[in-house]
Amino acid sequence: MARNKPLGKKIRLAAATRTNEPTPLWVVSRTLGRVRRLPKRNWRRSRMQL
Repeated sequence: MARNKPLGKKIRLAAATRTNEPTPLWVVSRTLGRVRRLPKRNWRRSRMQL
């Protein structure tokens, strides 16, 4: 990908990266292990539609 990106695309990429972070450990412990992962998507298995 090009180094120089439009600002809108850069913001969308940053937001998509934040949504793909793993579940915090305090959420796992608070829900007694019922919530282990984010149900949205995985960065390896699917491509971002930007």
